[in-house]
Amino acid sequence: MRRRGVLCRTAVTLAAFIAPLSAAAGQAADGSFPRTADGRPDLQGIWTNSTVTPLERPADLADTEFLTEEEAAEYARRARERTHGDRRGADPEADLRTGYNDFWWDRGTTTVSTRRTSLIVDPPDGRIPPLTPAARERAAQRAEARRLRPADGPEDRSLADRCITRGNNGPPMLPAGYNNNYQIVQTRDHVVILIEMIHDVRIIPLVEGPRLHDSVRQWLGDSRGRWDGDTLVVETTHFTDRTNFRGAGRNLRVVERFTRTGADTLLYEFTVDDPESFESPWSGEIPMTRSAGPLYEYACHEGNYSMANILAAARAAEGATGP
Repeated sequence: MRRRGVLCRTAVTLAAFIAPLSAAAGQAADGSFPRTADGRPDLQGIWTNSTVTPLERPADLADTEFLTEEEAAEYARRARERTHGDRRGADPEADLRTGYNDFWWDRGTTTVSTRRTSLIVDPPDGRIPPLTPAARERAAQRAEARRLRPADGPEDRSLADRCITRGNNGPPMLPAGYNNNYQIVQTRDHVVILIEMIHDVRIIPLVEGPRLHDSVRQWLGDSRGRWDGDTLVVETTHFTDRTNFRGAGRNLRVVERFTRTGADTLLYEFTVDDPESFESPWSGEIPMTRSAGPLYEYACHEGNYSMANILAAARAAEGATGP
């Protein structure tokens, strides 16, 4: 978590690498945003997508695509109150589910600047399309496997429990409870995105080259980028069958668009396309804002008592109930 960690060595190395690139960038003649020495929009820096706006539109706002300024302020106030980590539960178990007190959370304090009621912009109802029958069957099989073998070994636990990656890390990159920060490093031939959560790193080539062989699969997929005018377009394929983003399968395809919209703003757009898993593609957008930083290390496995305790508790339960 960013307030617990120490400066990540990777972040320090990247920061040193960024300096000469930033020095080469200059303010555009119209005063809009800086560009790199080769004329591309300079996307470098630390950006955050923290917001109280949910991915999907809440049921009570089903007919409302945008909030007024006053409605957005009230929505944010209620969201902060509802998720405040210092609220006490009705019993110790309810307190335990809170996890941390509010000091450790970084969910954001406002809606997105557009005041949309969901991050999803298509379909128009702001909801993820239904899963296909095949995807529902996969989900049922995973649920049954978790029921039968919840903790025989660490492999039975989620990728997040194992500190491998989190579904929100991307692509697409979505807000979570904390560590909603991304550092972008840019060269003529590559863009690198350092993700604060579980310190993932995406290295995205901007040059033509062959895709990975179909048998090679990666947690964050295989990303390839190109410029479309002043927008960086990144297409990612070759996911594993363990990522299961929102029910997606191994043939998930994600297209992201990064557009610099001002000195301190970056519009992030994404489209999720997986005909085997969703009845239709779906898209979203998040106006990201510049963060002063720095990025801190999320030392997920450092003192990870959670995994050991989960496995130990499962052995204790087995001993109490018998084989």
